[in-house]
Amino acid sequence: MKLAKLVMTSSLLLSCAVMAQQGPAVPVKTTLVQQQDVPVWIRGIGQVKAQQSVEIRPQVDGILQRILVEEGQLVKAGDLLAVIDDRSIRAAYEQAKAQLAVVQAQLDVARLDLKRYQNLRKDQAVSAQMADQQQATVQQLEAQLRSVRATINAQQVELSYTQILSPISGQVGIRNVDAGNYVRTSDTNSLFSVVQLDPISIEIALPQSRLPELQLLTQQIRQQQTVPVLAYAKEGADPLAQGQLTVVDNRVASATGTIRVKADFANPDAALWPSQSVVIALQSKVLEQAFTIPAKALQQGPEGAFVWLEQQGKAATAAVDVVLQDKNQVVVTGVSAGQQVIVDGQSRLRKGAELKILTDTPQTAASDQ
Repeated sequence: MKLAKLVMTSSLLLSCAVMAQQGPAVPVKTTLVQQQDVPVWIRGIGQVKAQQSVEIRPQVDGILQRILVEEGQLVKAGDLLAVIDDRSIRAAYEQAKAQLAVVQAQLDVARLDLKRYQNLRKDQAVSAQMADQQQATVQQLEAQLRSVRATINAQQVELSYTQILSPISGQVGIRNVDAGNYVRTSDTNSLFSVVQLDPISIEIALPQSRLPELQLLTQQIRQQQTVPVLAYAKEGADPLAQGQLTVVDNRVASATGTIRVKADFANPDAALWPSQSVVIALQSKVLEQAFTIPAKALQQGPEGAFVWLEQQGKAATAAVDVVLQDKNQVVVTGVSAGQQVIVDGQSRLRKGAELKILTDTPQTAASDQ
Protein backbone atom coordinates (compact mmCIF):
# COMPACT_ATOMS: atom_id res chain seq x y z
CA MET A 1 0.00 0.00 0.00
CA LYS A 2 2.77 2.39 0.86
CA LEU A 3 4.55 1.43 -2.35
CA ALA A 4 1.44 2.24 -4.44
CA LYS A 5 1.08 5.62 -2.78
CA LEU A 6 4.73 6.31 -3.42
CA VAL A 7 4.33 5.51 -7.17
CA MET A 8 1.22 7.71 -7.46
CA THR A 9 2.96 10.57 -5.72
CA SER A 10 5.98 10.26 -8.03
CA SER A 11 3.75 10.26 -11.14
CA LEU A 12 1.87 13.32 -9.94
CA LEU A 13 5.08 15.19 -9.23
CA LEU A 14 6.43 14.23 -12.69
CA SER A 15 3.24 15.49 -14.40
CA CYS A 16 3.41 18.76 -12.50
CA ALA A 17 7.03 19.16 -13.50
CA VAL A 18 6.19 18.59 -17.18
CA MET A 19 3.29 21.06 -17.02
CA ALA A 20 5.48 23.56 -15.27
CA GLN A 21 8.08 23.13 -18.00
CA GLN A 22 5.51 23.56 -20.81
CA GLY A 23 3.80 26.49 -19.15
CA PRO A 24 0.19 27.59 -19.64
CA ALA A 25 -1.43 27.73 -23.12
CA VAL A 26 -0.47 30.91 -24.99
CA PRO A 27 -3.46 33.03 -26.10
CA VAL A 28 -3.21 33.92 -29.79
CA LYS A 29 -5.36 35.20 -32.62
CA THR A 30 -5.41 33.38 -35.93
CA THR A 31 -6.80 33.69 -39.41
CA LEU A 32 -6.94 31.49 -42.48
CA VAL A 33 -4.46 31.61 -45.33
CA GLN A 34 -6.49 32.79 -48.33
CA GLN A 35 -6.10 31.75 -51.96
CA GLN A 36 -7.41 34.41 -54.33
CA ASP A 37 -6.70 36.56 -57.36
CA VAL A 38 -4.74 39.60 -56.24
CA PRO A 39 -4.68 42.74 -58.40
CA VAL A 40 -1.34 44.55 -58.46
CA TRP A 41 -1.62 48.34 -58.53
CA ILE A 42 0.78 51.06 -59.62
CA ARG A 43 0.14 54.22 -57.62
CA GLY A 44 0.88 57.81 -58.52
CA ILE A 45 -0.39 61.37 -58.43
CA GLY A 46 -2.57 62.49 -61.33
CA GLN A 47 -4.24 65.67 -62.48
CA VAL A 48 -7.81 65.80 -63.73
CA LYS A 49 -8.19 67.37 -67.16
CA ALA A 50 -11.29 68.24 -69.15
CA GLN A 51 -11.44 66.48 -72.50
CA GLN A 52 -12.84 69.68 -74.02
CA SER A 53 -12.64 73.24 -72.71
CA VAL A 54 -13.68 76.30 -74.72
CA GLU A 55 -13.26 80.01 -74.06
CA ILE A 56 -16.36 81.72 -75.46
CA ARG A 57 -15.28 84.82 -77.39
CA PRO A 58 -17.13 87.20 -79.75
CA GLN A 59 -16.44 86.75 -83.45
CA VAL A 60 -17.87 90.15 -84.35
CA ASP A 61 -17.62 93.53 -82.64
CA GLY A 62 -20.76 94.93 -81.04
CA ILE A 63 -22.79 95.47 -77.90
CA LEU A 64 -23.36 92.32 -75.86
CA GLN A 65 -27.13 92.49 -75.83
CA ARG A 66 -28.02 89.41 -73.74
CA ILE A 67 -26.41 86.53 -71.85
CA LEU A 68 -28.87 83.65 -71.83
CA VAL A 69 -27.12 81.24 -69.45
CA GLU A 70 -26.28 81.37 -65.76
CA GLU A 71 -22.88 80.76 -64.22
CA GLY A 72 -22.54 77.07 -63.41
CA GLN A 73 -25.34 76.06 -65.76
CA LEU A 74 -25.05 72.84 -67.74
CA VAL A 75 -25.47 73.38 -71.48
CA LYS A 76 -25.52 71.19 -74.56
CA ALA A 77 -23.68 71.68 -77.83
CA GLY A 78 -25.68 74.09 -79.99
CA ASP A 79 -27.43 75.89 -77.11
CA LEU A 80 -27.74 79.67 -77.49
CA LEU A 81 -25.43 81.31 -74.94
CA ALA A 82 -25.46 85.04 -75.74
CA VAL A 83 -26.61 87.57 -78.33
CA ILE A 84 -24.72 90.54 -79.79
CA ASP A 85 -26.66 93.52 -81.13
CA ASP A 86 -27.00 92.85 -84.87
CA ARG A 87 -28.72 96.07 -86.03
CA SER A 88 -25.73 97.61 -87.81
CA ILE A 89 -24.79 94.31 -89.45
CA ARG A 90 -28.39 93.66 -90.49
CA ALA A 91 -28.69 97.17 -91.97
CA ALA A 92 -25.57 96.60 -94.05
CA TYR A 93 -26.95 93.21 -95.06
CA GLU A 94 -30.25 94.70 -96.24
CA GLN A 95 -28.39 97.43 -98.11
CA ALA A 96 -26.25 94.82 -99.86
CA LYS A 97 -29.37 92.88 -100.86
CA ALA A 98 -30.87 96.06 -102.35
CA GLN A 99 -27.64 96.73 -104.22
CA LEU A 100 -27.76 93.18 -105.51
CA ALA A 101 -31.20 93.80 -106.95
CA VAL A 102 -29.99 97.00 -108.66
CA VAL A 103 -26.93 95.35 -110.18
CA GLN A 104 -29.00 92.36 -111.27
CA ALA A 105 -31.45 94.68 -113.06
CA GLN A 106 -28.61 96.58 -114.73
CA LEU A 107 -27.06 93.31 -115.83
CA ASP A 108 -30.33 92.07 -117.30
CA VAL A 109 -30.66 95.26 -119.39
CA ALA A 110 -27.01 95.11 -120.45
CA ARG A 111 -27.39 91.53 -121.61
CA LEU A 112 -30.45 92.45 -123.69
CA ASP A 113 -28.55 95.37 -125.23
CA LEU A 114 -25.60 93.09 -125.96
CA LYS A 115 -27.86 90.60 -127.72
CA ARG A 116 -29.41 93.39 -129.79
CA TYR A 117 -25.98 94.81 -130.70
CA GLN A 118 -24.80 91.37 -131.73
CA ASN A 119 -27.82 90.98 -134.05
CA LEU A 120 -27.31 94.46 -135.50
CA ARG A 121 -23.65 93.72 -135.97
CA LYS A 122 -24.58 90.87 -138.30
CA ASP A 123 -26.39 93.39 -140.49
CA GLN A 124 -23.52 95.89 -140.21
CA ALA A 125 -25.95 98.29 -138.44
CA VAL A 126 -23.54 98.95 -135.55
CA SER A 127 -19.80 99.00 -135.34
CA ALA A 128 -17.74 96.24 -133.82
CA GLN A 129 -16.47 98.77 -131.24
CA MET A 130 -19.99 99.39 -129.90
CA ALA A 131 -20.63 95.65 -129.59
CA ASP A 132 -17.32 95.15 -127.80
CA GLN A 133 -18.05 98.01 -125.39
CA GLN A 134 -21.41 96.48 -124.55
CA GLN A 135 -19.71 93.11 -123.98
CA ALA A 136 -17.31 94.80 -121.55
CA THR A 137 -20.24 96.46 -119.75
CA VAL A 138 -21.90 93.07 -119.26
CA GLN A 139 -18.69 91.55 -117.91
CA GLN A 140 -18.20 94.48 -115.55
CA LEU A 141 -21.74 94.12 -114.19
CA GLU A 142 -21.27 90.35 -113.77
CA ALA A 143 -18.14 90.96 -111.71
CA GLN A 144 -19.99 93.57 -109.67
CA LEU A 145 -22.80 91.09 -109.10
CA ARG A 146 -20.35 88.48 -107.81
CA SER A 147 -18.80 91.05 -105.48
CA VAL A 148 -22.17 92.04 -104.03
CA ARG A 149 -23.11 88.38 -103.54
CA ALA A 150 -19.81 87.77 -101.72
CA THR A 151 -20.54 90.76 -99.48
CA ILE A 152 -23.99 89.36 -98.70
CA ASN A 153 -22.52 85.96 -97.85
CA ALA A 154 -19.96 87.57 -95.53
CA GLN A 155 -22.67 89.60 -93.81
CA GLN A 156 -24.81 86.50 -93.39
CA VAL A 157 -21.86 84.88 -91.63
CA GLU A 158 -21.44 87.97 -89.43
CA LEU A 159 -25.15 87.87 -88.62
CA SER A 160 -24.78 84.24 -87.53
CA TYR A 161 -21.89 85.28 -85.27
CA THR A 162 -24.23 87.58 -83.33
CA GLN A 163 -25.91 84.40 -82.05
CA ILE A 164 -23.23 82.81 -79.84
CA LEU A 165 -23.80 79.06 -79.63
CA SER A 166 -22.08 76.55 -77.37
CA PRO A 167 -19.64 74.41 -79.40
CA ILE A 168 -19.60 71.65 -76.74
CA SER A 169 -21.69 70.21 -73.93
CA GLY A 170 -20.46 71.17 -70.49
CA GLN A 171 -20.71 73.59 -67.60
CA VAL A 172 -20.63 77.38 -67.91
CA GLY A 173 -17.91 79.08 -65.89
CA ILE A 174 -17.82 82.48 -64.18
CA ARG A 175 -18.46 85.23 -66.71
CA ASN A 176 -15.94 87.99 -67.30
CA VAL A 177 -18.23 90.44 -69.13
CA ASP A 178 -21.76 91.59 -68.36
CA ALA A 179 -24.52 92.31 -70.85
CA GLY A 180 -24.51 95.86 -72.18
CA ASN A 181 -20.76 96.10 -72.70
CA TYR A 182 -19.20 96.65 -76.11
CA VAL A 183 -17.17 93.57 -76.98
CA ARG A 184 -14.48 93.14 -79.62
CA THR A 185 -12.87 90.15 -81.24
CA SER A 186 -9.52 91.50 -80.04
CA ASP A 187 -10.51 91.51 -76.34
CA THR A 188 -8.08 89.69 -74.05
CA ASN A 189 -10.76 88.22 -71.80
CA SER A 190 -13.36 85.79 -73.04
CA LEU A 191 -17.02 86.18 -72.16
CA PHE A 192 -16.85 82.96 -70.10
CA SER A 193 -15.77 79.36 -70.54
CA VAL A 194 -17.61 76.10 -71.13
CA VAL A 195 -15.89 72.97 -69.78
CA GLN A 196 -16.90 69.38 -70.45
CA LEU A 197 -17.19 67.42 -67.19
CA ASP A 198 -18.48 64.06 -68.39
CA PRO A 199 -16.54 62.13 -69.53
CA ILE A 200 -13.31 63.47 -68.07
CA SER A 201 -9.63 62.44 -68.14
CA ILE A 202 -6.75 62.12 -65.69
CA GLU A 203 -3.09 62.37 -66.67
CA ILE A 204 -0.42 60.68 -64.56
CA ALA A 205 3.38 60.94 -64.79
CA LEU A 206 5.07 57.66 -63.86
CA PRO A 207 8.83 57.03 -63.49
CA GLN A 208 10.53 55.45 -66.47
CA SER A 209 11.38 52.43 -64.30
CA ARG A 210 7.75 51.44 -64.93
CA LEU A 211 8.33 51.31 -68.69
CA PRO A 212 8.31 47.47 -69.00
CA GLU A 213 4.94 47.29 -67.23
CA LEU A 214 3.56 50.18 -69.28
CA GLN A 215 4.67 48.52 -72.51
CA LEU A 216 2.66 45.43 -71.56
CA LEU A 217 -0.34 47.62 -70.74
CA THR A 218 0.01 49.31 -74.14
CA GLN A 219 -0.34 45.91 -75.77
CA GLN A 220 -3.49 45.26 -73.73
CA ILE A 221 -4.97 48.57 -74.87
CA ARG A 222 -4.23 47.73 -78.51
CA GLN A 223 -5.98 44.40 -78.00
CA GLN A 224 -8.97 46.34 -76.61
CA GLN A 225 -8.56 44.88 -73.14
CA THR A 226 -9.76 46.99 -70.23
CA VAL A 227 -7.07 48.23 -67.84
CA PRO A 228 -8.85 49.45 -64.65
CA VAL A 229 -7.83 52.73 -63.00
CA LEU A 230 -9.10 54.04 -59.66
CA ALA A 231 -9.04 57.69 -58.55
CA TYR A 232 -8.88 58.72 -54.87
CA ALA A 233 -9.05 62.13 -53.21
CA LYS A 234 -6.26 60.93 -50.87
CA GLU A 235 -4.54 57.76 -49.72
CA GLY A 236 -6.85 55.52 -47.70
CA ALA A 237 -10.05 57.18 -48.93
CA ASP A 238 -12.82 55.51 -50.88
CA PRO A 239 -12.49 55.73 -54.68
CA LEU A 240 -13.99 58.81 -56.30
CA ALA A 241 -14.40 57.07 -59.63
CA GLN A 242 -13.29 54.09 -61.67
CA GLY A 243 -12.10 54.46 -65.25
CA GLN A 244 -9.79 52.78 -67.70
CA LEU A 245 -6.38 53.42 -69.17
CA THR A 246 -6.63 54.83 -72.70
CA VAL A 247 -3.10 55.75 -73.77
CA VAL A 248 0.55 55.55 -72.74
CA ASP A 249 2.66 58.37 -74.16
CA ASN A 250 5.11 57.53 -76.94
CA ARG A 251 8.20 58.91 -75.22
CA VAL A 252 9.93 59.52 -71.91
CA ALA A 253 10.10 63.18 -70.89
CA SER A 254 13.82 63.94 -70.90
CA ALA A 255 13.53 66.73 -68.32
CA THR A 256 11.75 64.63 -65.68
CA GLY A 257 12.45 61.02 -66.67
CA THR A 258 8.74 60.24 -66.52
CA ILE A 259 6.16 58.79 -68.88
CA ARG A 260 2.69 60.31 -69.17
CA VAL A 261 -0.35 58.06 -69.22
CA LYS A 262 -4.00 59.03 -69.56
CA ALA A 263 -7.17 57.42 -68.27
CA ASP A 264 -10.79 58.26 -69.08
CA PHE A 265 -13.57 58.31 -66.48
CA ALA A 266 -17.33 58.54 -66.64
CA ASN A 267 -18.16 61.49 -64.39
CA PRO A 268 -21.97 61.87 -64.21
CA ASP A 269 -21.91 63.16 -60.62
CA ALA A 270 -18.93 65.50 -61.19
CA ALA A 271 -16.89 63.70 -58.52
CA LEU A 272 -13.78 64.67 -60.50
CA TRP A 273 -13.07 68.34 -61.23
CA PRO A 274 -10.73 69.86 -63.84
CA SER A 275 -7.22 70.60 -62.48
CA GLN A 276 -7.90 68.58 -59.32
CA SER A 277 -4.97 66.52 -57.98
CA VAL A 278 -5.86 62.92 -57.16
CA VAL A 279 -4.19 59.68 -56.14
CA ILE A 280 -4.31 57.14 -58.94
CA ALA A 281 -4.14 53.34 -58.73
CA LEU A 282 -3.45 51.68 -62.07
CA GLN A 283 -3.89 47.92 -62.28
CA SER A 284 -0.74 46.53 -63.86
CA LYS A 285 -1.51 42.79 -63.56
CA VAL A 286 -3.33 40.13 -61.54
CA LEU A 287 -1.62 37.41 -59.49
CA GLU A 288 -3.95 34.47 -60.03
CA GLN A 289 -4.80 32.14 -57.13
CA ALA A 290 -2.12 33.62 -54.90
CA PHE A 291 -1.72 32.74 -51.20
CA THR A 292 -2.31 35.78 -48.98
CA ILE A 293 -1.85 36.47 -45.30
CA PRO A 294 -2.32 39.62 -43.20
CA ALA A 295 0.80 41.78 -43.02
CA LYS A 296 0.95 41.41 -39.22
CA ALA A 297 1.33 37.64 -39.59
CA LEU A 298 4.69 37.98 -41.35
CA GLN A 299 7.75 37.59 -39.11
CA GLN A 300 11.47 38.07 -39.77
CA GLY A 301 14.14 35.79 -38.36
CA PRO A 302 17.86 35.11 -38.85
CA GLU A 303 17.03 32.78 -41.73
CA GLY A 304 14.49 35.07 -43.40
CA ALA A 305 10.74 35.53 -43.45
CA PHE A 306 8.46 33.03 -41.67
CA VAL A 307 5.01 32.72 -40.12
CA TRP A 308 3.67 31.05 -36.99
CA LEU A 309 1.03 28.39 -37.64
CA GLU A 310 -1.45 26.59 -35.44
CA GLN A 311 -1.10 22.83 -35.93
CA GLN A 312 -3.20 20.51 -33.75
CA GLY A 313 -3.37 23.10 -31.01
CA LYS A 314 0.37 23.76 -30.95
CA ALA A 315 2.67 26.41 -32.41
CA ALA A 316 4.75 25.66 -35.51
CA THR A 317 6.68 27.76 -37.98
CA ALA A 318 6.82 27.82 -41.77
CA ALA A 319 9.41 29.61 -43.88
CA VAL A 320 7.84 31.76 -46.62
CA ASP A 321 8.97 33.76 -49.62
CA VAL A 322 7.39 37.18 -50.03
CA VAL A 323 6.02 37.80 -53.54
CA LEU A 324 4.23 41.09 -52.90
CA GLN A 325 3.60 43.16 -49.79
CA ASP A 326 1.65 46.23 -48.76
CA LYS A 327 0.58 47.65 -45.41
CA ASN A 328 -2.40 45.30 -45.13
CA GLN A 329 -1.60 42.10 -46.95
CA VAL A 330 1.29 39.91 -48.06
CA VAL A 331 1.37 37.49 -50.97
CA VAL A 332 3.64 34.56 -50.06
CA THR A 333 4.67 31.08 -51.06
CA GLY A 334 5.37 28.30 -48.55
CA VAL A 335 1.89 27.99 -47.06
CA SER A 336 -1.39 26.47 -48.21
CA ALA A 337 -4.96 27.74 -48.34
CA GLY A 338 -6.90 27.04 -45.15
CA GLN A 339 -3.90 26.86 -42.82
CA GLN A 340 -4.30 28.73 -39.54
CA VAL A 341 -1.73 31.52 -39.41
CA ILE A 342 -1.15 33.38 -36.15
CA VAL A 343 -1.63 37.15 -36.39
CA ASP A 344 -1.31 38.20 -32.74
CA GLY A 345 0.65 36.88 -29.76
CA GLN A 346 3.74 35.71 -31.66
CA SER A 347 6.17 37.31 -29.18
CA ARG A 348 5.27 34.73 -26.52
CA LEU A 349 5.53 31.68 -28.76
CA ARG A 350 8.01 28.85 -29.08
CA LYS A 351 7.78 25.76 -31.23
CA GLY A 352 5.43 23.18 -29.78
CA ALA A 353 3.80 25.59 -27.31
CA GLU A 354 0.17 24.89 -26.44
CA LEU A 355 -2.16 27.49 -27.96
CA LYS A 356 -5.38 29.07 -26.79
CA ILE A 357 -7.20 30.39 -29.89
CA LEU A 358 -9.02 33.64 -29.14
CA THR A 359 -10.46 34.48 -32.56
CA ASP A 360 -10.43 33.24 -36.13
CA THR A 361 -11.29 36.12 -38.46
CA PRO A 362 -10.32 35.69 -42.12
CA GLN A 363 -9.03 38.89 -43.68
CA THR A 364 -8.62 39.91 -47.31
CA ALA A 365 -7.30 43.05 -48.97
CA ALA A 366 -5.94 44.33 -52.27
CA SER A 367 -2.24 44.67 -52.95
CA ASP A 368 -0.37 47.75 -54.18
CA GLN A 369 3.04 48.16 -55.67
